[in-house]
Amino acid sequence: MTRTTPPRPLDAEGLFPELAAYRGTTTRLHPRPGSPDVSASSVGGPLLWPADEPWPVCTELHGRGRGRRLADIHRERQVLSAAWARDPASGPTDEERELVDELRREHRIPGACETDPLPMIGLAQLYRRDIPDLPAGPDGCDLLQVFWCPFNAHGDSRYGLGLQLRWRRSREVAEVLASPPKPQVIGSPRYVAEPCVLHPEQVVTYPFAGLLPEDLCARIDAWEEALEEEAEQARGQSAAEPPAHQYDYQNDLSIPPGWRAGGFASWHATDPSPMDCPACMTPMELLLTLDSSEWDGGSGSWIPLEERDLPARLGAARPTEVTVGRCGELNIFACPSDPLHPHRWSIQ
Repeated sequence: MTRTTPPRPLDAEGLFPELAAYRGTTTRLHPRPGSPDVSASSVGGPLLWPADEPWPVCTELHGRGRGRRLADIHRERQVLSAAWARDPASGPTDEERELVDELRREHRIPGACETDPLPMIGLAQLYRRDIPDLPAGPDGCDLLQVFWCPFNAHGDSRYGLGLQLRWRRSREVAEVLASPPKPQVIGSPRYVAEPCVLHPEQVVTYPFAGLLPEDLCARIDAWEEALEEEAEQARGQSAAEPPAHQYDYQNDLSIPPGWRAGGFASWHATDPSPMDCPACMTPMELLLTLDSSEWDGGSGSWIPLEERDLPARLGAARPTEVTVGRCGELNIFACPSDPLHPHRWSIQ
């Protein structure tokens, strides 16, 4: 099934004609539960990885001898999903709750060393043929693969991510690794993606307001403040009726939520930060966004048309089960002059 983003509730360029000069595109990936194979772009699916190539590992110093088992995490989700689908009012039975408690138990790995090579989790793979806004890889590479470590505390941060990106030429993979190594335990279920197929859709996008020219940003702010004043007045005059939703530039007109490739990064949680390539100081461009949810509980203006009438649409907003930070998003940046230069990222 395709996924179709509704038309924007307001015409951004009609309100602010200068935005036409900053118009861009981004590809919403629309991951949804499925059974992808190695030939498909996916989140949480099997990767096209050569049998004779070492699997990515993490060797940074952090705890890795205690955590939850991957199989238990997937099983817990299956039990809860089936229970809530069967009985939305009551949810799991007492027996199912006991099973979930058992599945959530942490396990220890005797003798585990904090620098033992830890297999990373294959999070996603994207074929350029499927993703219009995925930039070209180096030397004809057409496949981007994303890995991360299932524990915190990388680099100088207690909550730092361990992330690796690999480009490859898919046509050169002869024998595919049948059984990739997996960590015995992981630090948090937030790192475990459910297998999802993608439904890529290219949409129009505009930059984060704080990165627009100062006068244009000020006009957008003034417009939003005027709308807020009108909404306050309406609420005061008609307390019996719920107020109509107030749309705004950031949440409804500029940058879509969810997993996506290319376009502009959102800086809603922090001030915009320069993202220059650490190798050549070229301003970097957004490569990929990994989001904790496909939409939120606001206006819902980005919910695909095919899913607007779902009975539990907010619950359906987290198909991958991945959580970034405090239910935020991870923006990964790449150097436009050389895709092999080190990547940078920010959590919003």
